[in-house]
Amino acid sequence: MPLFSYKNDFADADDYAECRAAIRQGSRTFFGASLILPAAVREPAYGLYAFCRLSDDAIDLSGGSVMALRRLQDRLARVYDGHPIPVAADRAMAGLVRRFAIPRAIPEALLEGLAWDTQERRYDDLPDLFDYAARVAGTVGVMMTLLMGVRTPDALARACDLGVAMQLSNIARDVGEDARAGRLYLPLRWLREAGIDPEKFLANPMISPALKGVIARLLREADKLYDRAKRGIACLPPSCRPAILSAAILYAEIGRKLENLSYDSIAHRARVSGLRKAQLLAHALFMTLHLKDEASLPPLDSVRFLIDAVAVSPLPVQAAPAPSVSHHFKPQFLRVLAIFERLERGEEKCEVVFPRN
Repeated sequence: MPLFSYKNDFADADDYAECRAAIRQGSRTFFGASLILPAAVREPAYGLYAFCRLSDDAIDLSGGSVMALRRLQDRLARVYDGHPIPVAADRAMAGLVRRFAIPRAIPEALLEGLAWDTQERRYDDLPDLFDYAARVAGTVGVMMTLLMGVRTPDALARACDLGVAMQLSNIARDVGEDARAGRLYLPLRWLREAGIDPEKFLANPMISPALKGVIARLLREADKLYDRAKRGIACLPPSCRPAILSAAILYAEIGRKLENLSYDSIAHRARVSGLRKAQLLAHALFMTLHLKDEASLPPLDSVRFLIDAVAVSPLPVQAAPAPSVSHHFKPQFLRVLAIFERLERGEEKCEVVFPRN
């Protein structure tokens, strides 16, 4: 497959370079895993990530203001009207929604999830939390799958499983940070069953055996979803599978690190070292060679509306061909290992040479 083309796009190479910088600063794990993607998927993924990241940051930096949300909704409307504001992420997103026929309902659901953040919404039970995770993370899984040229319901359901699992991992990791900011995402019923008063916990976030049990329970649910997600990776183009499996394994490792910390995410923030990421990346490459197509599982109820939105949307005018298998995967893989190590040492200015695949 040829390199990603900027021809007839709203964004140019400089815009995508800016988007690439955003992902590198925002998520080292996602950045490292993305380097294994073929260029025809990697470059669009940077544009998608930058827009999603910009949206999330806009809400956080505004303190969750309603006006910030309305500005994002206006920006999304302009993206779909083909008149994006002169910002790299918006120009990139405008090209992506047209090139890959991303239904408007998908990014709108993402903004709905961000709106729930502005409302400081809390979640009574796991299905309620799934509704939130479907919007802020399942949507990204769906859009990434569309960038790979895949639109089958089974593949999209497994992508949603992965997005929701990642969000649960993030919630478990950030319990202390969120509580100190007045946010609470752990299921309220679980807390009460464990004898924890949510309001008292927010007033004085402290670790306890009961809270550790709730965090461990959430991570078990995440692991179930990671297992479901892995069953659908064989539905993806072969050259995309290593990156997606790597992302799943790397994020699941957050749970293992929390376990090593006795599930104390109040006093600690679980981090995966560069060396460990490199080891997991090697493991993911090996596992990719033995994947089986076992994707046929019913989707989570919370994500059905996303899959339905794709099913009724028009196909791209020119369907994106599946990315071809890279013939330079080994040197590219070794390059990513080196990048993980350099990022871990904090060498933020290390040069990254992207392979032409």
